[in-house]
Amino acid sequence: MLLFGLAIIVKVIYIQVYEGNELLEKAQKQTLKYFNVEAVRGNIYASDGSLLATSVPIFDIRMDVASPLISDAYFLNHIDALARELANLFGDKSKNQYKKQLISERKKRNRYYLVKRNIAYDQLKKVKNFPIFERGKYKGGLIIIPKTKRQKPFGLLAERTIGYENLNENLFVGIEGSYSKYLSGENGKQLRRRINNGNWIPVFDENEIEPEDGKDIITTIDLNIQDVAESALYNHLIEHQAKWGCAVLMEVETGEIKAIANLTKDQSSGKYYETYNYAVGTSIEPGSTFKLPSMIALFEDGLENLEDTIDIGKGFAVYSGLTIQDVHGIRDGRVSIKEVFEKSSNAGVSTLVYNKYVSQPQRYIDRLYDMSLHEKIGLEIPGEGKPFIKDTKNSSWSKVSLPFMSIGYEIQLTPLQLLTFYNAVANNGKMVKPMFVKEIQCAGKTIQEFKTEIINKSICSQKSLEKAHEILEGVVESGTATSLNKSPYKIAGKTGTAQIANKSSGYDKQNYNASFVGYFPADAPKYSCIVVVSRPSTGRYYASSVAVPVFNEIADKVYATNLEIHQENEIEDPNIDYPIYATGYQKELEQIYKTLNIPLDTLSTNAEWAIAMKADSSVRLDTRIIKEGQVPNVKGMGAKDAIYVLENLGLIVKLRGRGFVREQSLSPGARIKKGNMIYLRLAV
Repeated sequence: MLLFGLAIIVKVIYIQVYEGNELLEKAQKQTLKYFNVEAVRGNIYASDGSLLATSVPIFDIRMDVASPLISDAYFLNHIDALARELANLFGDKSKNQYKKQLISERKKRNRYYLVKRNIAYDQLKKVKNFPIFERGKYKGGLIIIPKTKRQKPFGLLAERTIGYENLNENLFVGIEGSYSKYLSGENGKQLRRRINNGNWIPVFDENEIEPEDGKDIITTIDLNIQDVAESALYNHLIEHQAKWGCAVLMEVETGEIKAIANLTKDQSSGKYYETYNYAVGTSIEPGSTFKLPSMIALFEDGLENLEDTIDIGKGFAVYSGLTIQDVHGIRDGRVSIKEVFEKSSNAGVSTLVYNKYVSQPQRYIDRLYDMSLHEKIGLEIPGEGKPFIKDTKNSSWSKVSLPFMSIGYEIQLTPLQLLTFYNAVANNGKMVKPMFVKEIQCAGKTIQEFKTEIINKSICSQKSLEKAHEILEGVVESGTATSLNKSPYKIAGKTGTAQIANKSSGYDKQNYNASFVGYFPADAPKYSCIVVVSRPSTGRYYASSVAVPVFNEIADKVYATNLEIHQENEIEDPNIDYPIYATGYQKELEQIYKTLNIPLDTLSTNAEWAIAMKADSSVRLDTRIIKEGQVPNVKGMGAKDAIYVLENLGLIVKLRGRGFVREQSLSPGARIKKGNMIYLRLAV
């Protein structure tokens, strides 16, 4: 016994002296550990400040069921009420199920029992007032674990372009993925102690590091135009039962993307969703929209007179046994070069290019390369498709490559790459990089601002541009897009209807990509736009009836809401003499006319809002009707009155000028959608 006791003492001394520090350190590591505290991810905003993506706080609720500060008597007296409140709030379990589970966990001495995951803040406020929990963290055992959840307040709108980040699968999509390092912020560190059941609870530590929240991203997206673009695209995809479609609106001078919509048909439900960014990532054969680069190449190499004629015979041309056929019913024989483009003659354009470059096909390719058509744009968001403009050394080059390339086949471009080219034509030859993000902000202050980047200072000569503008305007005036020539503003653009290639059987005459790309107002370009509709299946597939109407809806909305691009005469009407014939709050109008000693007929109306009309020997006040849910007529009102009326109806008001309202972007009587923007032009 003495020897046994002595051995124990020796072992204790050995552990204390030789192994003590190592064992203490090991114990510390097993019971104390630093955890990352996730920073709040930054927000993504539209250009007007509307939230496109934000982090919403959510919470896990746990309970220290076995807390020594909760006596058995108190627990048993209040557990029934707590279980009832939990069941009523969450509805996932009955009162008895909650009660049984909580009693069971108390017997197990569980000090970190999970009550509910991912509850909202308003639910958390209620939970804090529940029986037992109302005593707080220590006396009530309530443990709150804050987290965040990413939400897009406007749902489908620009969903794929806004994107997402999935670290588990290493996926970085759209703006969320591209600007993740700014949005993510810096995680903090928190010391936690391991308790029973392998759970960890926070402990006080003076070395704890607070997380640094992420920065905010201000995009170029205009929410109102984005809504119109998606609605117009959605409606026409349904009408034509197309497989997918995309629409992009870009500001000519800056390259800012104001709207980008991508919709795919779900085969099981028949509905359309944003599941892939076709505008950015899908390289397709553009078809007739590529005739513009071909014509510019010809202009650069000496084609001068658009009124010169070319013989297109019966509307087809044969190259090494393969026929290129016209489809738009151009008259036979000789037609002008301008008409060849306006009527989208495949035979005419291919003949022009073939005759010019057949002996030097690489010269044609070099012209396309000079226009930067073979290079990626270098978008800041990931997934840009690779353009394919092959040269004569490519293994797939053949005797028919030159004529087929001239009309948009045997090449590939993404819709956004093609739009960037057309935008350069509108921008006096300067090709700019499309922009999705304008600023990065921290706590409301700009820390980084993005400027327009130039891809190509001049894609061609000024003389070639002038001819390009003329033939693009001709397409709308008398060509394949004449449905657009009724607009109050001038549009220039090109239609394209391209057969879709099948790898096993060649080009499919049943499936087409219909597109229209152009800019407006044509005489002072402000915006460029492209629409692509793939595989319409209801019988109509030409761009003029499938893609052009979508372009028209988007352009009309932009024109209506952007008073700066209106081309109408803005000379003031000399017969209108403000404020004698003003519109506004009736009592204030009465006071004005009384002060000015102007005779006033006040018996005609007793409405809150009135309009002053000219009478024989006085000014007469008539009722200005303001209906809930409808856009009112605020023309003639002062700025303050107009803002008061419109904002009370749920509209967001933007002003230009000073004085009285002379123009409003939303038509009187139109249905109001809360949060819509209305632009007012004021004049004295």
